[in-house]
Amino acid sequence: MIGVLLVLLLLPFLLYIAAPQIRKMLSSGVCTSTIQLPGKVAVVTGANTGIGKETAKELAQRGARVYLACRDVQKGELVAREIQIMTGNQQVLVRKLDLADTKSIQAFAKGFLAEEKHLHILINNAGVMMCPYSKTADGFEMHMGVNHLGHFLLTHLLLEKLKESAPSRVVNVSSLAHHLGRIHFHNLQGEKFYHAGLAYCHSKLANILFTQELARRLKGSGITTYSVHPGTVDSELVRHSSLMRRIWWLFSFFIKTPQQGAQTSLYCALTEGLEVLSGNHFSDCHVARVSAQARNETVARRLWDVSCDLLGIPVD
Repeated sequence: MIGVLLVLLLLPFLLYIAAPQIRKMLSSGVCTSTIQLPGKVAVVTGANTGIGKETAKELAQRGARVYLACRDVQKGELVAREIQIMTGNQQVLVRKLDLADTKSIQAFAKGFLAEEKHLHILINNAGVMMCPYSKTADGFEMHMGVNHLGHFLLTHLLLEKLKESAPSRVVNVSSLAHHLGRIHFHNLQGEKFYHAGLAYCHSKLANILFTQELARRLKGSGITTYSVHPGTVDSELVRHSSLMRRIWWLFSFFIKTPQQGAQTSLYCALTEGLEVLSGNHFSDCHVARVSAQARNETVARRLWDVSCDLLGIPVD
């Protein structure tokens, strides 16, 4: 009995001591590419915090002209200045982008296309998680609207620029949570039934299906696309769920830092010779297995068509 109590008392201390090694084991993927990016242009959504911020910082460090596309411009400006000071790269720009409003997405794209001649890297990183039921400005369920439809529209609007700038890449940040996701076409907006956790999972599945269908449609265009699972990362993504915030705090010793979480996005954006793996899903800088639902080409094509219809994009 005394031995059990002793173990229980020592357990927090032992976990604290072991945490660095455990975290290292859980975040084994590191982008080792040494490629530099002078003259290249990148857009990172949700780049004013977390994984997006670290991704943008690394791209800037390598000499790219980086656009921080974010909803909170004031916060974005502070982050841009921080990155400029840290990297010495003054070409870090902030532009307003609210993925919950198609008018904002269109305004961002219009401004970017007028401002830039090229786009080499698009990282669709922004997202929401476990929101109470709510809708975007256009009436889409928030998870599906921001995480999938917002990025779908943004990519569509920037596609010709990506083609003109080829070779170019699109990276879509998804999640291991996609394994619990399903695409319920009869309830895409969550009006018949809704669960905040599952709504996030459904949207992350949509990210992977979008990536695969985009890769199929862009084959031979010079644009390649990848979906990634960043890992369990200490970020603001769990801000809507007090339960998830407690869990994140409880296991904080083992959760990836934002810098570690950015590695797979960077790997897919930068690694040379990855073109043959376009459409694949990555985790810890390696190709990762996806769920059976995420391998369903019929669902991927239908989701593409439905997304186009919802966004008023002509179906080709």
